[in-house]
Amino acid sequence: MSDSPVPFRVGQALDVHAFASAESVAVRPGRVMMLACLEWPGEVPLEGHSDGDVAAHAVCDAVLAATGLGEMGSVFGVDRPEWAAASGEAFLREVARMAAAAGWRIGNATVQVVGNRPRMAARLPEAGARMSAVLGAPVSVSATTSDHLGFTGRGEGLAALASALVVRPA
Repeated sequence: MSDSPVPFRVGQALDVHAFASAESVAVRPGRVMMLACLEWPGEVPLEGHSDGDVAAHAVCDAVLAATGLGEMGSVFGVDRPEWAAASGEAFLREVARMAAAAGWRIGNATVQVVGNRPRMAARLPEAGARMSAVLGAPVSVSATTSDHLGFTGRGEGLAALASALVVRPA
């Protein structure tokens, strides 16, 4: 699919991770919450084979979908030990490299984090700037709650929805 004659493509993605249990935190001491490529001191980390950064993972999946290069599970799955405990930044850099190698330029991405915590409003510009620097393309980051509905509303974890635009260089 990456050989499409269309000069641009759009991908969408959803990523979800539960907050780590007390037992999980005890097994991996020193682990911190990573979200939108930022550390969130004092927050419970997210479960995952990697750092659990739902915002970074959703953007990666959106870029992979747009380029037709796969999805997070097939590219960085749990059967790939070299990606165990990898950071969202590492995934974003690799996805950007893969997109460029396939002849695509990332035009932009947007991601919205859904959950009650952490409270992201004050750090949204920082998150967007960091993710943009890592991906090498503009990334806008927003956040919302789900009005106490579903697993995010019950405070069991976070979700992130992302879209990405990729273009063929002229």
